[in-house]
Amino acid sequence: MNGEWLMRGRDGRLGVYLSTGDAVLCRVEEGPGGPWEATPRKAGGDQKLHPVLATGQGPDEYVHLVSWRPTVRGESGLVHSTHFRPRLAPLDWLPIGHPDRTGGRTGDPAVAVDAQGRAHVFVADRTGGLSMVAQKEKGGWDSWRRLKGSGLRDAPAAVTTESGLVEVYAAAPGTILHWRQEKAAAVPVAGEPLETSVRPGTLRALATSAEHTTLFYTDESGDLCAWRPGGKPTALLTAAGPGRVAAVRCVLDGHDCTLLAQRAASGRIAFAAYPTEQESAGAWWTESGPPLPADARISLAVDEHGDVVAATLTPATGRLLLTRRKDEPGLALEAWREV
Repeated sequence: MNGEWLMRGRDGRLGVYLSTGDAVLCRVEEGPGGPWEATPRKAGGDQKLHPVLATGQGPDEYVHLVSWRPTVRGESGLVHSTHFRPRLAPLDWLPIGHPDRTGGRTGDPAVAVDAQGRAHVFVADRTGGLSMVAQKEKGGWDSWRRLKGSGLRDAPAAVTTESGLVEVYAAAPGTILHWRQEKAAAVPVAGEPLETSVRPGTLRALATSAEHTTLFYTDESGDLCAWRPGGKPTALLTAAGPGRVAAVRCVLDGHDCTLLAQRAASGRIAFAAYPTEQESAGAWWTESGPPLPADARISLAVDEHGDVVAATLTPATGRLLLTRRKDEPGLALEAWREV
């Protein structure tokens, strides 16, 4: 999974998107606040997929899904689907090509959606650089473009700014690369890279103000760091565990805060919150819920009332747990429940 997989749809219902076996499954609330559908639905029709999924959501709250599918022997191509409303079926998977025209999988994709509702898909190409393809405003897809870079070793992290422009981050040995659109529909251009060590599989980007996006990553010393291009990274706190964090902006006690969540070494879910873009205020982990298997995933969202919702998924069993913030000061959470 690349991107948050717990999302609030256009009608206020929450939905989860799961890559399992050769399909993507979708499960949604029957109404805002629940209950949930008892059985997940297959997204995008009956095409067989590889077990990879990237998710993105634009200001219109449509959910975009991207995966790889096998084509001819030894080769694969990327496919895209849009989910307009949780209670509707997602569109069928449509092919969007390959960064090298043909070949096998080159890496896990990322997707971000601009202010006009156009999906931008990013993936490493066979040269080790980053390539992208974007939807046209009136339907269809543009040609693939190479954004260059080299030595990419990880899935990129794509994000949409508050102004609706698309940015993308990617890690290479000893550096983080960054590209940003200068205007709507423009090809993202490379900015100044950051020299730093990065643990693979830890990039997560979040829009944090009108001017900035913030990249969260774990460095080789085990610190969870926050970086905004144009500045220096801040070591926020020691990572609670391996893998990327889940991140969401929310209002806590009247303050604009960034909430992070990660599966801790204990197996429980650790949460940390701090005033958005004020890393100097400090943050600390608070663990919650039962111990979960090592492959458990965590995702965060904000519901139609502005309350934080957290979900965990255990892929091997399909077990989905959910909690919401209580209506009281601080970040007190309800008991986790299986849905």
